[in-house]
Amino acid sequence: MSSGAIIDLTLPGDVDNVPRSVVALSAKSVTKGWENARHQHHKAQLIYSVRGILNCEIEDGVWIVPPQCAIWIPGDLPHSARGSGETECYCLFFEPNAAPELPKTCCTISVSPLLHELLLKVASFPVLYALGGREDRLIATLLDELVEASVEDLHLPMPRDPRLRRLAEMMLADPAGKTSKAAWGPRIGMSERSMSRLLLHDIGMSFGRWRRQLHVILALQRLTKGESVQTVALELGYENASGFVTMFRKATGKPPARYLSDRTNRAERACAQGIMLPDEIPP
Repeated sequence: MSSGAIIDLTLPGDVDNVPRSVVALSAKSVTKGWENARHQHHKAQLIYSVRGILNCEIEDGVWIVPPQCAIWIPGDLPHSARGSGETECYCLFFEPNAAPELPKTCCTISVSPLLHELLLKVASFPVLYALGGREDRLIATLLDELVEASVEDLHLPMPRDPRLRRLAEMMLADPAGKTSKAAWGPRIGMSERSMSRLLLHDIGMSFGRWRRQLHVILALQRLTKGESVQTVALELGYENASGFVTMFRKATGKPPARYLSDRTNRAERACAQGIMLPDEIPP
């Protein structure tokens, strides 16, 4: 449990009984180091990070949510969530039939400037907003944009096999470890070949790709706290920053500084461009 404030990212009372297809928190949360214990609800949930890193954990994996991204959590799925460093986020809940094309699995979603404005606008609505009016029209537009949003590859799958789960937990505990794939097998009671085959079957990733994804997730958590690329590289076991940057670019398509700056500045660019929502466009 985090030593910081514990924030309840749900509505007062039972959110599942609110008679609206989309319900949002009316207030944003800016705090340092919060955590919500494992829980579930029938409505699907979207947590949008304006500032800071969010983490969501379910039985099958861990999702990382950098600034200007959101985590989609399907309904009835047990999960926990926590913030890393200073975070500012919005939380919305969706009925399963709000839109048939909404994601059916947990995922990290990239938030466009228009979707950003829609999320913030809808978050200001009263819980029991009037049906059939302006709020409904904006929510319909929000659902359209959410369906079209791109999915970020920021998922660290966790294996179900007990031996592979032990492998994952040991690597998470010592991400800078130099243990080779050949050496890991005997440590968990498997041959290297069997371990590789079962990993691919269980999580759909090779050992090397899984470890790279682990490093990206841990790096984002630390970089957003202000740690330097050099410090993070050394903490993750790289001999220099160059090797770490190469790994990060291969995994995300961008070097760390650009990856973070693109997301941090996205909301500011949206405001500077004066994006207008559908009901605000003059005739």
